[in-house]
Amino acid sequence: MNMDKKKRNRILSAVFVVILVAGVFFMDNTVDSYVRRVLSLCAIYAIVGLSMNLVNGFTGMFSLGQAGFMAVGAFTVAVFTVPVEQRAAVFYLEPMNPLIADIELPFVAALLLGGLLSAILAFLIGAPVLRLKGDYLAIATLGFSEIIRIVFTNMQTVTNGALGIKYIPTINSLWWTIGIMIIVVVLMVLLIHSSYGRAFKAIREDEIAAEAMGINLFKHKVISFVTSGFFAGIGGGLMAALLGTVDPLQFRFTLSYDILLIIVLGGMGSISGTVIAAFVVTAGKEWLRFLDETVMIGGWEVPIFRPGFRMVIFSVLLMVVVLFYRRGLMGTNELTWDFIFEKLEKLKTKFSKKGAPKEVSK
Repeated sequence: MNMDKKKRNRILSAVFVVILVAGVFFMDNTVDSYVRRVLSLCAIYAIVGLSMNLVNGFTGMFSLGQAGFMAVGAFTVAVFTVPVEQRAAVFYLEPMNPLIADIELPFVAALLLGGLLSAILAFLIGAPVLRLKGDYLAIATLGFSEIIRIVFTNMQTVTNGALGIKYIPTINSLWWTIGIMIIVVVLMVLLIHSSYGRAFKAIREDEIAAEAMGINLFKHKVISFVTSGFFAGIGGGLMAALLGTVDPLQFRFTLSYDILLIIVLGGMGSISGTVIAAFVVTAGKEWLRFLDETVMIGGWEVPIFRPGFRMVIFSVLLMVVVLFYRRGLMGTNELTWDFIFEKLEKLKTKFSKKGAPKEVSK
């Protein structure tokens, strides 16, 4: 890359950062609480999508355990941020375990603790199951995710069982969710461009060749899995603080499928594709919510608009996208300035050829 392109990219990146900060500030102070919540949810799904893409897209494994790691992060934030004076109103069937009943942490400390506990659990799970491959690994991680949910359902004195935990102090600012999403994106970019990231990609492409080049397969798989668990725990903690309440049913295995849909749609092995798909999928579901409501035209009820019709239309739209973009919206590419200008140059060349006059044969 020549110096002119580097200078151009730096200037454009600086302008983009300024626009992004101004946009978040504007939306945080002008839009209503519903829009802020949807945008925050988009950012949280982007974080969890990046955590799954690290394992599935960049390292080439097939894991479906994100819901379990999110549950660990969410309940950690819930348990340690609920004010001590309100815990008796939450744990009214059985009192809270005395070992943690008087421990109250700031939100940031509880969030990092949730990510750390998720990473430790990922290490304990990964040590035995990462020797499996393909569908067997997917089934094993999915099973562990369900085990975590069932255990939380029965830990009455810690998680309040099936009743869940309420009175969680909520985050109402976009700076928390979008700000942490930006930090996670930056960390992911640094990781993927490091020697560990190159090792992950080598394992994805060919495990035998990677091992022949001296890459420790098990070590790097564990690092990828543990890092993924940490980010998923952070996403789960943010979700608990956004909603203000948490219960085990929120973390059923279908949640892992939703995250898998995001990374497949965005592109397996694309950071920017995952972020774009997270916003498109999450905001798209909300935008199509009117399809679930009864529509009257001249006193006549339109028969096709019924609860659940929104997901039918949304699924059809996703199928159309997957048919035309079989590797996702971005594939393994990233939305860099060079990529954007390359696409614009191709479009310019294509339209100039269409508009050029044809030569008349003599």
